[in-house]
Amino acid sequence: MSLICGVDEAGRGPLAGPVYAAAVILDPAKRINGLADSKVLTAERREVLAERIKERAIAWAVAYATVEEIDRINILRASLLAMRRAVESLQVKPDEAWIDGNMCPDLACTARAFVDGDAKHKPISAASILAKTARDAEMCALHDRFPQYGFDQHKGYATAEHLEAVGRLGPCEIHRRSFHAVGVFFQPNLFAATWEGMAESLRIRSYRLYCEAQKLANAAKQLAQFEFQARRLRKTYADVFAAREAASHVDMVRTLLRDTRAQLRAK
Repeated sequence: MSLICGVDEAGRGPLAGPVYAAAVILDPAKRINGLADSKVLTAERREVLAERIKERAIAWAVAYATVEEIDRINILRASLLAMRRAVESLQVKPDEAWIDGNMCPDLACTARAFVDGDAKHKPISAASILAKTARDAEMCALHDRFPQYGFDQHKGYATAEHLEAVGRLGPCEIHRRSFHAVGVFFQPNLFAATWEGMAESLRIRSYRLYCEAQKLANAAKQLAQFEFQARRLRKTYADVFAAREAASHVDMVRTLLRDTRAQLRAK
């Protein structure tokens, strides 16, 4: 029997915390009902399935890459590193690894990548569940150290509540500096220089404006749609654009939008 190992990661998108990966070799003689992409399962269902996977799999392992590694080598490479660590930690060595996504880590065994593999292949689904539950547990533990950010609720993702906390408090040591929404605080003489002196409400609004502008710039594909969204952004944050104290932040946003507009026109 060829031993196939499913591999998936959890936590590429969040602004904070490590990225996790899991590797699972399922036992065909021990069926596990309900395996699916972890994102479509409730937290309670994931926990139940995670225990069944650990009990019935031939082998399983969970690994991670730290925030420091994410910032040093980038999130994609850190995700692949966590995957490799998970596979290498298996007590039983697989003949082949099936990876969720379109890239494979450097492994000692044969590796194949499957886009949407966590929804199509049960070994990868199992890995996605273990990676997700392990990372969620870690983010809840980190919440005890940094309770003001609400990591137990949003797990580090860029929710409105998380962005409001970062805008109010600034980032903490587990935030990923290589991500735009965090890295802006460490740009000399730009964001950090004036952010702390603002009234809290304006501070949060100014930061949210920057995050929304960065999101708009990253997603921009067509000029007409970009201009529509840019106008809506200016209307939504008219108070920030009009505030003298936020002038340096507004200048950053205007520069970002201008550069994005120029890139779209050049296409």
